[in-house]
Amino acid sequence: MSLDRRISLITLGVEDVARSTAFYERLGWTKSEASQDAITFIQLKGVTLALFARQSLAEDAHVENTAPGFSGVTLAHNVTSERGVDAVYKFALSCGATPVKDPEKVFWGGYSGYFADPDGHLWEVAYNPFVKMDAEGHLILDA
Repeated sequence: MSLDRRISLITLGVEDVARSTAFYERLGWTKSEASQDAITFIQLKGVTLALFARQSLAEDAHVENTAPGFSGVTLAHNVTSERGVDAVYKFALSCGATPVKDPEKVFWGGYSGYFADPDGHLWEVAYNPFVKMDAEGHLILDA
């Protein structure tokens, strides 16, 4: 049996599904018609982002709903220039994101900044001059 290696769905545990849905819609993302009051689905290219009540997500996984904080996970939006980083970062803040780290040149030779969504999920906006991107904005790591 061959196993496909992929990420099909990323679910963020949120305190208020409606509030988080409104934030992501301000970013320009569209809620899927498959969404319900208890869960929002946002179809992206190749993956779906889901917003689901944090407590319900913890219960489903049979884990304790611990206090929010740094989870060791970030989501990233890569762009093709430093100006692109600045523009996406500024736009996210205008949509209600919380600034975490203003964009700056970073130790690995790129340029990035971080913001948090309403539940503290960290998003990195990055320009990596060492990685190519295709016309649709997907990273090309093996060329």
